[in-house]
Amino acid sequence: MMSDPRETVLVTWPDWVHDTVAFGTRYETVEDRMRLAIEMARQNVVRGTGGPFGAAIFERSTGALLSVGVNSVVRLNNSTLHAEMVAIMMAQRRLGSYTLAGSASASYELVSSCDPCAMCLGAVLWSGVRRMVCGADRDDATALSFEEGPVFPESYVYLQERGVAIARGILRQEAAGVLDLYRRQGGQIYNA
Repeated sequence: MMSDPRETVLVTWPDWVHDTVAFGTRYETVEDRMRLAIEMARQNVVRGTGGPFGAAIFERSTGALLSVGVNSVVRLNNSTLHAEMVAIMMAQRRLGSYTLAGSASASYELVSSCDPCAMCLGAVLWSGVRRMVCGADRDDATALSFEEGPVFPESYVYLQERGVAIARGILRQEAAGVLDLYRRQGGQIYNA
C-alpha cells in the first residue's frame, strides 16, 4: 500500500536511546568514544531495533556527546538511515545547522562502529565533521554479506585532502563482535 506522497519523513531514535544515552557527557579518549558507538550498535541488535551499526558525534576538543545514531533501515523502512546518517541528521538538528563544520571554538567528529559504506562516506564529506573514527572494517561487514558500495583507498585519501582526519581500526575486535552477534542472531541483511 502506497502512502500519500505529501507525508513527511520522520527520523526518530528507538525509544531506548533516550533512556540509555546521556547527551552532553564528556568522553575523554577515542576509545571511550568508540565504546559508546559500539554499545549503540550492540543495543540496537539486542533490542531488535535495527542493524549492527552505531555512531556518535562528539565535540572534538571536549569530547562532549552531541548526537548518536543507530541503523534504522528496517525499523523506519528507509535505505538511507544508516547509523552515520542518523547521527549526522540528529546532530545538525540539535545544532540548528546544516553543517557540522563548527566554528573557531567548536569542531566535530564522527565515531562509527564500522567503516562507512559509500553513501555514508560521501555524507562525511558534506556533513562538515573534521574527523572520522572507525571500529570494524569493511571486510568485517562484507563477511556478513552487507554491500558497502564503491569505497576505495582513494576514497579516504580524498577525504583527508579535504580536511577530514581519519582513524580506523579503533577497538576493531570489539566492534566486529557486534557484527558477529547479529549474524548469530540471524539478523536481516537488507542490502545484499
